[in-house]
Amino acid sequence: MPAPNRILLVRLSHLGDVIHALPVFHALRAAHPTARIAWVVQPEFAEVLEGLPGLDQRIPFERKGGAAAWLELRTRLSAFGADLTVDAQGNWKSAMVTLTSGAPRRCGLHPADWRERLGALVLNEHAPRCTRGPHAVDRMLTLAGHLAPGNRTYAAARWLPVADTLLDAGRAALDSRLPGTEPPRLVALGTPGDPRAWPEDRVAELLAHCAAANQPTLVLSGPAEEESGARLATRVPSPLISHWVGQRGLPELIGLFAAAAERGGRLLANDSGPAHLAAAVGLPVLCLAGPQDAARTGPWPPPGAASPHRVLRADPEPACAPCFARSCAHPEGLICMEMLSAAKVADELMRPAPGSA
Repeated sequence: MPAPNRILLVRLSHLGDVIHALPVFHALRAAHPTARIAWVVQPEFAEVLEGLPGLDQRIPFERKGGAAAWLELRTRLSAFGADLTVDAQGNWKSAMVTLTSGAPRRCGLHPADWRERLGALVLNEHAPRCTRGPHAVDRMLTLAGHLAPGNRTYAAARWLPVADTLLDAGRAALDSRLPGTEPPRLVALGTPGDPRAWPEDRVAELLAHCAAANQPTLVLSGPAEEESGARLATRVPSPLISHWVGQRGLPELIGLFAAAAERGGRLLANDSGPAHLAAAVGLPVLCLAGPQDAARTGPWPPPGAASPHRVLRADPEPACAPCFARSCAHPEGLICMEMLSAAKVADELMRPAPGSA
């Protein structure tokens, strides 16, 4: 089989899943150093791929754009002219993008590893069925191993190189909010209404514990968490607690996380995009898990002896967790997150991350 000259990678969303697909990209680049590689991704997640070494082109696809978006995508894909398309998502929408690419060679996950298995019919080449483990990254590593047999450079957990300009900006942003050399603790707020989010009252309790323990802490809220972030900024007044309310821009967040890792920091987050972004640049994550199973979707590598990440669950854990539901049906509400003690979380957050000095 001739080596491909133009390779298209399809992973449209979401932020954490785009990050999980990075090993597939690195495997393709290692196996085909002279090929041009493009990545089809939704515009809101394309920023995370900005400046990725070895990626020649980002092709945006607005999935809610209707027929016009599909026509524009077809034009862009025709212009690129892929001879190999790799579907690293595994659902109907990614299958249609893969088919629209017109590539004669269309590779992806084993049909058993697809979320919507009938979509795998558009492929003419499949990776072996994943037997590595239950995590989403295990499936990506299986696909990467199929595409670059014998090459393991993609397996390292720091998949997202950080440009010097981004790191410098991240250092400046961190120093302006938490000056000094103390290892910082970062807290990423969960989106209101998301069953994975830790309640605001618990976050306020946590910040009070951090202030009492003289622990420098930065609270991050994106556009969706801006109102909650603004309220928290007034609830626990302390010079040791800083707030970046309404933080916008994935490149800025990448730089900040890399700078925090450089200073021996740690991120507290629920199972979310920021948690996976932090893990990809080497910032240890303390993940609060309720309806999700961190063994399947938590920060990579999964918590264990060789991982810098840790997961906390309610103790005792309700019998219904993990449920993977997008809305909670428990009669008492989100008890799997409500029952996570702020004192217990603070105690773990202020410890050095596993493997650090």
